Amino acid sequence: MKVKLLYDRGTLIIKGQYGTPFSVWDDRVDAFRAPAYRYADIKAFLMKSGIEFEDDVLNLLPVDRLLGKKEIKLHRYQEEALKFWFASGLRGVIVLPPGSGKTIIAMKAMERLQEPSLIVVPTLPLLDQWVRRLESYFGVNIGILGGGKREIKGITVSTYDSAYLRAEELGNKFPFVIFDECHHLAAEGYSQIGEMLASEHRMGLTATFEREDGAHVRLLSLIGGVVYKMKPTELAGRQLADFEVIKIPVKLKQGEKEEYERLMSEYKKSLARAGIRLERLEDFKKLVMRSGISEEARKALIARNKARKIAINSVSKLEALKEILEAHRRDKVLIFTEYNEMAHQIGQKFLIPVLTHRTSPAEREDILEGFRTGRYTKVVTSKVLDEGLDVPDARIAVVLGGSGSRREFIQRLGRILRRKEKRAILYEVISSGTIEVSVSYRRRRALKG
Repeated sequence: MKVKLLYDRGTLIIKGQYGTPFSVWDDRVDAFRAPAYRYADIKAFLMKSGIEFEDDVLNLLPVDRLLGKKEIKLHRYQEEALKFWFASGLRGVIVLPPGSGKTIIAMKAMERLQEPSLIVVPTLPLLDQWVRRLESYFGVNIGILGGGKREIKGITVSTYDSAYLRAEELGNKFPFVIFDECHHLAAEGYSQIGEMLASEHRMGLTATFEREDGAHVRLLSLIGGVVYKMKPTELAGRQLADFEVIKIPVKLKQGEKEEYERLMSEYKKSLARAGIRLERLEDFKKLVMRSGISEEARKALIARNKARKIAINSVSKLEALKEILEAHRRDKVLIFTEYNEMAHQIGQKFLIPVLTHRTSPAEREDILEGFRTGRYTKVVTSKVLDEGLDVPDARIAVVLGGSGSRREFIQRLGRILRRKEKRAILYEVISSGTIEVSVSYRRRRALKG
């Protein structure tokens, strides 16, 4: 009996007398069943084993001939990235800094493959950015899933949220899928997108492959391993702007210092009573988990978080920011904070537009457009601009607080790395003598890969 492969709601059904790797028997359909993302592996197994099979998995959408309307000459590193991706079986992750042209690499891959393609992105600004670039380069109508739009075409751009909700429907329509900012795919829910797509050809794009929670290991099976990687320092002064990171230490005010020290003392005592020793990042994750069942662990975590907020939101940082803004009156400056409270305080004090996750889509777009055109030269944000902002002439970034993750730091630096004549500067303002010092050290390690 010939084997027959079918697609069914994000899975594969293997009918016939042969089982395959990655499949289990399903009595409901009297056949073997496997995750859709194992489609390429199962086909390879059947062909290698000399087993004849009928393939009815894909139901491809029509796509116009993808020919670039204008010639784009790739930089050497972009050609290399594309070459390594093709050589790796048309699967894998390309790790390049923000502003280095990862979108162009993906479009060139689409042009060479000439296949229906799905692009998955984390934010609406990135969705709009991809749609504009694809329409400009290929001159075809693009399907959009996200922001209230629900149209699927041969070339479709979707947010992770929309792709998650419609993964079963999308699963067998696109042989090529591009995961932009692919570290998002490793999240518990979003990983189901990768699992339910039968796409044989997969490209991941990111500036930072590793996740602090270690979940990036999921990407190895969902996309493939890292096939090409370059750090910001390797492209600075060439394809990216030359840049420098300036660390500005500030002292806590007397009242802040006293409260900070009291809270840190409480934190350490609660840790000791809970029998917890923090020597590695993994130990802190254990503290978070223990806080759900241990009163002392919960007290320790609360005290630490309050102390950290004092360090991040110190009044001294506003004084340092004032000096930075005075020194860069004519430059476009992006200011990054950890908390909405601090962002709004800066907005009111310096009359600067504020962007947070609570900003309405219309107001967000107005602020971003004003920043691009020069109507605004300064914008303050709490996290929402870490990804998806394309402002070529932004030159100055100020970090007043953050998580300390490699990804966050690289993404924020990337907002000012577009090629320009003047050197880009990232000011990192930290409260000396606090836990922010170790956070700053971890951030800087990101530049060394």
